Amino acid sequence: MYLKRLKDLREDKDLRQREVASILNITRQQYGLYETGKRDIPAEFIKSLAIFYQTSTDYILELTNNIHSYTKSK
Repeated sequence: MYLKRLKDLREDKDLRQREVASILNITRQQYGLYETGKRDIPAEFIKSLAIFYQTSTDYILELTNNIHSYTKSK
């Protein structure tokens, strides 16, 4: 499940849940519910986290194992 990816990405950056929650403008408790799977994380937050972690939404959602982000076409 993508929940492990969310936690792994956060821990790889040595961040706490409250720090990631601050990026998303939500409470630590709300982010904790997303990371533990007690609530579904909105697509807009997945997109924001992909940008923040410089990866793709596909990586977060486990559609690929390629951690590198896509490059935008001109």
